Amino acid sequence: MTYKLILDFGNTLKKAAVFQGDKMLELRSTDGDMVQIIEGFRRLYPKFDAAILSAVVNIDLHLLHYLKTNFKFLLFDHQSKTPLINEYASPETLGKDRLAAAVGAHLIYPDHNVLVIDAGSSITYEIKSKGGAYCGGAISPGILMRAKALNHFTHQLPLVAPLMDVPLIGHDTNSSLLSGIVNGTIAEVRAMIEGFKNQYDDLKIILTGGDVFYFEKSLKYDIFASENLVLQGLNYILDYNEL
Repeated sequence: MTYKLILDFGNTLKKAAVFQGDKMLELRSTDGDMVQIIEGFRRLYPKFDAAILSAVVNIDLHLLHYLKTNFKFLLFDHQSKTPLINEYASPETLGKDRLAAAVGAHLIYPDHNVLVIDAGSSITYEIKSKGGAYCGGAISPGILMRAKALNHFTHQLPLVAPLMDVPLIGHDTNSSLLSGIVNGTIAEVRAMIEGFKNQYDDLKIILTGGDVFYFEKSLKYDIFASENLVLQGLNYILDYNEL
């Protein structure tokens, strides 16, 4: 069986994964040269077939040329085919990772309303309907972004490194910042979940992204955690387009 290359370029890191069918075999992340990682994959898995790239950042033209030369290649954009009806009013501005996460949610719960919470540089909320539509969602700052904003837009507040299990009452500036950032974000996510649950019956919840560990123990809901939901969605989209 051949292998597929799945690439997801986010605001913080670029991810590269190798899939065989629906199974992810390898995953690498970098903020540097992606071609070197791909070349390593090709030495380990010589029978590569197709590749897909989803990016919310600018793409290096050399990398694009390399991918088009060495793979049956799909650059995922708003015109790419997906199994979902896209109801977003401006599909060309929709983050590719947001739509890919919704497709991943559709794979897991095809016949349910699903809320996807992707906790990364930003926190995004995506709704996939049981009728197979991407309905939209919401975007707010991620935990680290909140910490950096408080430091950047004030004269005296320090930059703090977010921690887990932060007390509600801070007893100095650092612990007060941590409480506001971490506990405030958790309170936001809880309130957003309740809001979506009021609008969508039998709502399934999927949590994904690099900051999931801040929320897994704090959210008292039946939640399915899927660390690589976007990559799984992109893998399905690649198959769906039948290159």
